[in-house]
Amino acid sequence: MPVEMLSYAELGERLKVSPEAARALVKRHRWPRIRANDGKALVQVDLTEINHSPISRPPQAQTGQQLVTALKQQIDTLEAELAEMKMIASGYRGDFERESERTNKLLAELLKATTETMGAREKAALLEGKFSMMTQPWRRRLVDAFMLALPQVTSSARETTASPTN
Repeated sequence: MPVEMLSYAELGERLKVSPEAARALVKRHRWPRIRANDGKALVQVDLTEINHSPISRPPQAQTGQQLVTALKQQIDTLEAELAEMKMIASGYRGDFERESERTNKLLAELLKATTETMGAREKAALLEGKFSMMTQPWRRRLVDAFMLALPQVTSSARETTASPTN
């Protein structure tokens, strides 16, 4: 039962794992650790008692290549979706332009109808005024006619009398 003092890197080499995996193994088993003079941690371990078999994993380069391939496939998928969304957006743009044109036509019709309505209301008010005058007794209409004509007569008389004195 020989006990050895190993750093994490040395322990990782003996167990054929990375130094980080060796550190995790030391923490999990709560093996005693001390600090060496150079600041590195040394682990007191009996290698005959360790039943550790590393899990075989594919090399990192292959995983990196798989990652690049997966990312390229994802990019291709996203570009295809982008092209599809652009087509949909162009269709919506056409719909928007048609509806905008239709709205402008309807607005022009509304303005024209509003103008015609205002003219019709003015004409109705004028006709209503004439009708109300026609429903008055003849004496009242005569007085109103004189009242309307009288200011014109008095103003023209003033003008004629004021002209020779100047």
